[in-house]
Amino acid sequence: MDETQKDNSGLELEDILKEFGDFEMAVEPEDEDEDILLWGEELQEKHAVKSALPQDTVRLDTITREIKNRTQVPDQTICFTPVGQEEEPQQPEILLPSEPQTEPYSESWEPEYEQPIAEYVPPEPIVLRPKSRLHELKKKLIAGPEKRYYELVEKGLLKLQLAIIANGLVAIASVAVTGLFAAGIIPDDRIRLVVFVQFLGVLLSALFGSYQLMGGVADLFKPRFTLDTLLLFSLIASVADGIFCLQEVRVPCCSLFSLNMTMSLWSAYQRRNTEMAQMDTMRKATRLDSVVLQENYFYGKPGFLRGEGQVEDFMDTYDDPGRPEKVLNIYALSALVAAMGIGVAAGMLYDAVTGVRFFSASLLLAVPATAYITISRPTAILERRLHKLGTVICGWQGVLGLNARGAFPLTETDLFPSGSAKLNGLKFYGSRNPDQVIAYASAVVIADGGSMAPLFSQLLESRNGYHFEVETLRAYPNGGIGGVVNDEAVLVGSLTFMNEMGVEMPQGTKVNQAVYVAIDGVLNGVFAIFYKKMKSTAAGLATLCAYRSVTPVLTTCDFVLTESFLRSKFGIGTRRVLFLDREEREYLASQNPDEANEALALTTREGLAGIAYAVTGAKALRRACILGVTVHMMAGIIGLLTILALMIVRADYLLTPENLLMFALVWTIPGLLITEWTRII
Repeated sequence: MDETQKDNSGLELEDILKEFGDFEMAVEPEDEDEDILLWGEELQEKHAVKSALPQDTVRLDTITREIKNRTQVPDQTICFTPVGQEEEPQQPEILLPSEPQTEPYSESWEPEYEQPIAEYVPPEPIVLRPKSRLHELKKKLIAGPEKRYYELVEKGLLKLQLAIIANGLVAIASVAVTGLFAAGIIPDDRIRLVVFVQFLGVLLSALFGSYQLMGGVADLFKPRFTLDTLLLFSLIASVADGIFCLQEVRVPCCSLFSLNMTMSLWSAYQRRNTEMAQMDTMRKATRLDSVVLQENYFYGKPGFLRGEGQVEDFMDTYDDPGRPEKVLNIYALSALVAAMGIGVAAGMLYDAVTGVRFFSASLLLAVPATAYITISRPTAILERRLHKLGTVICGWQGVLGLNARGAFPLTETDLFPSGSAKLNGLKFYGSRNPDQVIAYASAVVIADGGSMAPLFSQLLESRNGYHFEVETLRAYPNGGIGGVVNDEAVLVGSLTFMNEMGVEMPQGTKVNQAVYVAIDGVLNGVFAIFYKKMKSTAAGLATLCAYRSVTPVLTTCDFVLTESFLRSKFGIGTRRVLFLDREEREYLASQNPDEANEALALTTREGLAGIAYAVTGAKALRRACILGVTVHMMAGIIGLLTILALMIVRADYLLTPENLLMFALVWTIPGLLITEWTRII
């Protein structure tokens, strides 16, 4: 290889940079030493190669200047005589470095290449991505239920449990001492000890239940009046009556206060445990589906539809007090006023000590002990069941909304979630090709849709079958569908459907759960389908059919899901389930809930049981709370009237600890039974 070819094959950085500028480029230190050694023809050949490079390129003066500034330029630059002259090469002239000269500005100046203006590209539309929604959902959950859950965990339940146990022991001891005194087992010389034990029981109950008493004080500054506030006034009256009993050696009725304090602590425990379970359900959610009440859904009746839920639907409403709780608080304030009136009247009629005695007895009988748990206990029982199903009710607002008399649509995914239906086997009859039978049956089933469409589609693809078009698809009301495929009539349905359509059935073809295929009136195939029975679905159907205020409506168009099939599969009475025409089912299935509808419940899992138990559980909870408040208010009013009657007839000798305790214990029995109402749903 000669020298010319060698120079053309490897281009130096100086040669490349000279293409992007019209100014003199400094020579790198390495090239300087090399050119000093080249003279005559060798130097001319090198410069000839450099001048032969194309010059019609884009000028990038700014880039070149930046590269030059970053390049280490020696103090002196060697400049050679331009190539192409006939003269002998001269000695290099040493010049000082100078700034590149720029041309003066001129209006007629135009750049060598005009850069085109980029076209406007509209932004891409925002695509709904479930993962992004899940990420946003997790942020809300962490900021809301997650934070609240760990706050409750930090408080814990151990202190409340210990306080309940301690107060329970004090109440049992006080009741036992009262019973022994009433039975005459305690001698007369030990009466002062009995009085001291009862008074000490009040003080111990107040110590163990200080959390509830402080809550009652805080309620006064909010301002609102609750049962805990009434309990605070009961403590004051019991302590005052106990002091007088110590002076008069008279046994006070302090066991009732210990019993009330125990129930109040139990109520606080249930409320905290319920809230922790609700927050735990929400913080573990990977999806949120809401239950809303859609007006005029089914023949003028509302319907319970499913929609997209939000975290705020629950966090903004879950701790709002319901109407029964508000009524009970109003009654507690009225009972305090009535007890004060009775105490003042007794003080005027008798003396101040008797007035305090009547005032204390009135407060203890005005609210039975189970009144403290008449709302919290049924709520806690219901929440334990809903927590297992991943469902929460959105406060008392949700309870009221779910108590409406309406229709409950049942979809195919409610009855048989994805993966519960499987192909268990197939058998062919006649002389037709099995692939043709599968292709015809798959065409009709896929065109109709339903839960079996994925099964037949997968079967067709596994056999590399041909996809046929279906003409004149028709659904029959007795569990079958039909259509014209490749100019041949195809019927697909149950055994009963085939018998009604006049298809001759060979012997030994009776299968409990199967799809029969007939082509041109001749049976050609039997596909055995196995539907897995979900316990949650059976429980959801059973609880929906047990409530008259809820009307289950089947909205799926799957021809297999007939009344006889559901009755035999789930073992329930389907007389309350409505099986409508196909057009009505399609119309109901196409309805979507309005965005303005408020969420009544939220479910975090698929399945029918969670939503069904939310509806029926809310109905049971409302009845239990209303009945419980009514019964306890009636018991309190009867107690106040009894104390008033004893004061009027001057029968204060009947205000004994055993009589007051017996009256209170009698009313605890119906109170506890009512709180069990939500357990049976």
